[in-house]
Amino acid sequence: MDRGHTVFILDDLSHGHHALVPARATFVQASLADRERVHSLLQTENFDGVLHFAALIEAGESMQRPEIYFRNNTASTLSLLEQVLASPTRRFVFSSTAAVYGEPERTPITEDAPLRPTNPYGESKLLVEYMLNWFNKIHQLRYASLRYFNVAGALPGRGEAHEPESHLIPLILDVALGRRASIRIYGQDYDTPDGTCIRDYIHVSDLAEAHLLALQALTKPDPSPSRLVYNLGNGKGFSVREVIDSVRRVTGKPIQVEEHPRRPGDPAVLIAGSEAIGRDLGWKPKHSELDSIIASAWEWHQQRYA
Repeated sequence: MDRGHTVFILDDLSHGHHALVPARATFVQASLADRERVHSLLQTENFDGVLHFAALIEAGESMQRPEIYFRNNTASTLSLLEQVLASPTRRFVFSSTAAVYGEPERTPITEDAPLRPTNPYGESKLLVEYMLNWFNKIHQLRYASLRYFNVAGALPGRGEAHEPESHLIPLILDVALGRRASIRIYGQDYDTPDGTCIRDYIHVSDLAEAHLLALQALTKPDPSPSRLVYNLGNGKGFSVREVIDSVRRVTGKPIQVEEHPRRPGDPAVLIAGSEAIGRDLGWKPKHSELDSIIASAWEWHQQRYA
């Protein structure tokens, strides 16, 4: 909206918060599976594009209830895409995930790496990527698939607010605030320097900038690429223990740790190779330091639970 776009937000609020919808946005409470509602909206509004962020995102839960991930992430996205194809809108930006790679053969991971998800969450997103590729070839749908690594941090007045919370950084911040007694580390025997999983963290504002750049690229006339697939990450990896140490530095609070066995479906190392989007679209993360990312999340966390 600050860049001059008129924004509609469609969400069923199953995991969202109406209070966080910006006042200038038009909010529509509906499910993507509500074909009539989505069809009506796409037909009556002259949208330049659709940015599809909505999904269930917990890899661990997907290993217990895979059916809800394929229904929500894959089938509902197909329903949305069918309504997009029936409308004048021909630009689509999809929130994909590094989970499509599974256990990588090498790091940093580049976009041409094998796609072998190790959990239903990653598989549910990969199936959408396959659909998008075919819809591009057959229906000329212009799309970008942005494979997120670990999104973190906060903006003024907006941050992570999952119920229940499952992401590492806000869980550790809960310990710093005294809302939890300790943080659990799942697996201490991975093939990493300290035995814990390594992840690549990207600030949410850098993520938002990548979406705007992708949408802009899709609006360019032919012969610009009509199919964009990019990793979004910092290109740096931090272990679970390193993230805990960073929270200790930023907050000045002691953080108690519980050690637990590995969770099924968790790759040891996920680090992004994001050179392609930098080369093609000029994107470069502005928040590359872990302490800075956590400091912004800490400010939000204190405001939310004060």
